Amino acid sequence: MAGEDLLAGFRVWLAGEKRAAEATVANYGRDVAGFLGFLTRHLGGDPDRAALGRLTQADLRAWLADLAAAGLAPASRTRALAAVRGFFRFLARTGGPENPAAAALGAPRRRAPVPRALSEADAATVTEAISADAVAWVAARDAAIAALLYGAGLRIAEALSLRRSDAPLPGSEAGLRVVGKGGKERVVPVLPAVRERIAAYLALCPHALERGAPLFVGVRGGPLNQRQVRAAMIALRRSLGLPEHATPHALRHSFATHLLEGGADLRAIQELLGHASLSTTQRYTAVDTARMLAVWRKAHPRA
Repeated sequence: MAGEDLLAGFRVWLAGEKRAAEATVANYGRDVAGFLGFLTRHLGGDPDRAALGRLTQADLRAWLADLAAAGLAPASRTRALAAVRGFFRFLARTGGPENPAAAALGAPRRRAPVPRALSEADAATVTEAISADAVAWVAARDAAIAALLYGAGLRIAEALSLRRSDAPLPGSEAGLRVVGKGGKERVVPVLPAVRERIAAYLALCPHALERGAPLFVGVRGGPLNQRQVRAAMIALRRSLGLPEHATPHALRHSFATHLLEGGADLRAIQELLGHASLSTTQRYTAVDTARMLAVWRKAHPRA
């Protein structure tokens, strides 16, 4: 059977035997069609079953390299490889041949996205604008949360998991004990400005908060959820004309990025953020480097 006939059989096999979704059949079929088209150029002829059985990992790497040269993102190349692996399973179950080369080939490495931080001016705008209405306890609550995210580098889930007894208040220099991912605890320092925001929120909050109750509550006194915090941030972002990446988590990114720009040690930032691996924290060095290059391109007369 020639390549086109094999591709048609593969699509039928996906839809019938594997009961794949219509979109999956379409996407995988397109990926395998591209793979067979590459092989036609690579091998000098339409590949049949015998030719497919003789393919080596070097041939498959040449195909992946061709996709990369065409500008296909790592995620799309990974999906294409999954489709080709499925194609080889189809061949093995419908008369052969079996070719282990595709199964043994590693997937393209996906590069972790560079964190998108706010500028210092935008971060200050967010933390100050939320608390503009000093008589509204909800505004004071949102200001306290924003202060924790930007001033202490907390994840939104970490801030919302705090109890009333955890509240860092003015007059104390004790660090804040935070339970992060995997139940890992860390102690982070808390700026006086953050303590003042939390004290202002507690003074205005109309709900009686027991020591074991959530520190941050909703309008009806129940635990606050992440969706509500994100919705408040979206409304603020639109009212102030801030960029689309101005999210609650961007405040944590800004905390790390601005510390690094100020000369903080990468290991110290790792501990403050609660990252298990230093490689996760090292992503912020790319942000710092990108910003320096942007300044250089803008300022240097020969850039």
